[in-house]
Amino acid sequence: MSLSAVTIGGIIAPDSDLARKAAALAAQAHAPVLLNHVHRTYWFAEFLARKREMRFDREVVYIASLLHDLGLSHQHGADKRFEVDGADAAARFLHAHDYPEDRTALVWDAIALHSAADIADRREPEVALVHFGAHVDVMGLRMEEIPVQLIDDTLSLYPRLGFKEAFTSALAEIARTKPHTAIGTGLADIGRRLVPGLDIPNVCDLLLGAPFES
Repeated sequence: MSLSAVTIGGIIAPDSDLARKAAALAAQAHAPVLLNHVHRTYWFAEFLARKREMRFDREVVYIASLLHDLGLSHQHGADKRFEVDGADAAARFLHAHDYPEDRTALVWDAIALHSAADIADRREPEVALVHFGAHVDVMGLRMEEIPVQLIDDTLSLYPRLGFKEAFTSALAEIARTKPHTAIGTGLADIGRRLVPGLDIPNVCDLLLGAPFES
């Protein structure tokens, strides 16, 4: 499907050369179930922005949305939290294409903070919108702000394909392979439930075990 042909509710997705390259990178990194999620993230962010009459950089939100889960992929995962791995991978991609530093920084922040409730939503509109869009799709948060027809049209173009199971499995794998990145996060909840015998340190134990007398 050509990006220029993707229109929902009269809105056309960004179609710059870099937007197309970002979409290609996402397609290389993800199976269809997660690829559809990152596309839905953009559209839900766009709909919320228009509902709230927010002014924002559409290309930045588009690129950050499509690349926000790179850290879940084998190609781009490293040794940090998956959000940070993804932000670093996106920044490398943007630097390689001479993207402006200020916009690259916005993409980095939007990806690194996309799971950070009460932080991302107080940052720049682009950062907040990627957080909003992702959480509409993952948890249904703020879904009531989007007309049902727009949601249905988005799901028609980018079906869920068993997204709940695929996404929780991907997060569980991150918790299994990098348990140190799950400490004190929702990733720990998923890991403890879905990975038998997984040992993720408890924040309380770490606090009480600090090398001080009191």
